[in-house]
Amino acid sequence: MATTPYLTSGRILLTFLSISNSLSPYIADWNPTHIHNPRFTPHARFHNGQTMSMGLLLGICTLYYVWRPVLAKLPYTKAMTRDSMFTAAILGTLYWVTGLSGALYPGAKFVDDEFLNTKYDAKILGFPGQGPVFFAHACLSWVAYALEVRRLAKVKGE
Repeated sequence: MATTPYLTSGRILLTFLSISNSLSPYIADWNPTHIHNPRFTPHARFHNGQTMSMGLLLGICTLYYVWRPVLAKLPYTKAMTRDSMFTAAILGTLYWVTGLSGALYPGAKFVDDEFLNTKYDAKILGFPGQGPVFFAHACLSWVAYALEVRRLAKVKGE
């Protein structure tokens, strides 16, 4: 009852997104604006480290659920595969949605004033760079899930 081909468009997309989920926090924050910012208090560094580690672990969990239907010893039904991919999409979205929500807290900004108009102040379509990147990652997780659901609908059997 396994409903695989090994490589599918949804699985490939979620794999890339999970790798991005794991690495992006370190790429974005291991610099003078965050971890190496001398103005960060020890508690701010704690939360920055917490956020980076959360992204890494969510990416690893996403990767596990993406590939579980392929690598499991038990045969997977369509429903089980769909459930694994749904879980992967949820996990793959959490970091990005919480990143977007961070801008909603009192006094929060995507970029500190001291880094405005520097290489750390990238804009995408006029928005601070993180916003569109976070939104795109979150949406792409669900696009990948939809691709897998569509593929599974065409598979004969359970």
